[in-house]
Amino acid sequence: MAAIRTTDLTKRYGSHTAVSELNLTVNAGEVYGFLGPNGAGKSTTIGMLLSYIYPTEGTARVFGTDVHDEPVATKRRVGVLPESCQLYDRLSGRKHLQFAIDAMDVDDDPDTLIDRVGLEPDAARRPVGEYSTGMKQRLKIAVTLVGEPELLVLDEPSSGLDPAGIQLLREIVLEERDRGAAVFFSSHILEQVEAVCDRIGILVDGRLRTSGDIEVLKSDTGPAVELDIEVDTLPPELVTALESIDAVTACAATANGSGSSTPAVTVSLSTGSAKAEILRTVEEYATIEDFAAEEPSLESLFDEQVAEAKR
Repeated sequence: MAAIRTTDLTKRYGSHTAVSELNLTVNAGEVYGFLGPNGAGKSTTIGMLLSYIYPTEGTARVFGTDVHDEPVATKRRVGVLPESCQLYDRLSGRKHLQFAIDAMDVDDDPDTLIDRVGLEPDAARRPVGEYSTGMKQRLKIAVTLVGEPELLVLDEPSSGLDPAGIQLLREIVLEERDRGAAVFFSSHILEQVEAVCDRIGILVDGRLRTSGDIEVLKSDTGPAVELDIEVDTLPPELVTALESIDAVTACAATANGSGSSTPAVTVSLSTGSAKAEILRTVEEYATIEDFAAEEPSLESLFDEQVAEAKR
């Protein structure tokens, strides 16, 4: 059963359509990255998934249940880390966790959660008003994990975290996925999305532009790898030899490469695993002076989808 399934989910505010006919599926045991520029409709979508916002049309289901039919039962299966969330300055971090544990009526150990998110025991006993921004974010992550939710909805989860905190967040997300939970990961930091997500969806102007496996989507933007190899000489046999390799989709020789006067050959590959074979082949015919490899990125995919939507 899908953890999240939306069918023609739409939200209009007067003449403005914030989300239009969104059809989205997120499976248990996967991390789904939800991307889009500011104003794309991501927050509105999350609000509808959590039954905070009622859709104009369509449905949102969590584990098969319409979120507006049984909102309380649905929310008990979901851990939510909103982009903005208020903590109580006078309460300690540990008391925040104990309050969440009692509210959920579960038997989690607050000290275990404190340790998991990297908060020191002494800090956990201090009032939250004394916390740094990163410490508060770690505490919010710990609260989100209370009760081992089957679905985690994380909206800009790395906000305020230092590099060590970001690495810890990645580890927690992957641990939750391996536990079998679904993780709905909304972030504008593409490097973090690429590090943890199995699939992504890109929302632009309220419409889902694309959705699928990250590597497959990136491959649609161009060759898996493009090698620009500068050589001391450029015999015609070199290009023929390179074109005979199965992974080569295009090969071109130029009198100079990358702005220099050195001869170069540019090779497009369908798979990155063929890079070593390409370099070995070149070395049979010439001496390699320099080379550079360019691969499709999530950033290029994102930029392409946003640009196409604006045309």
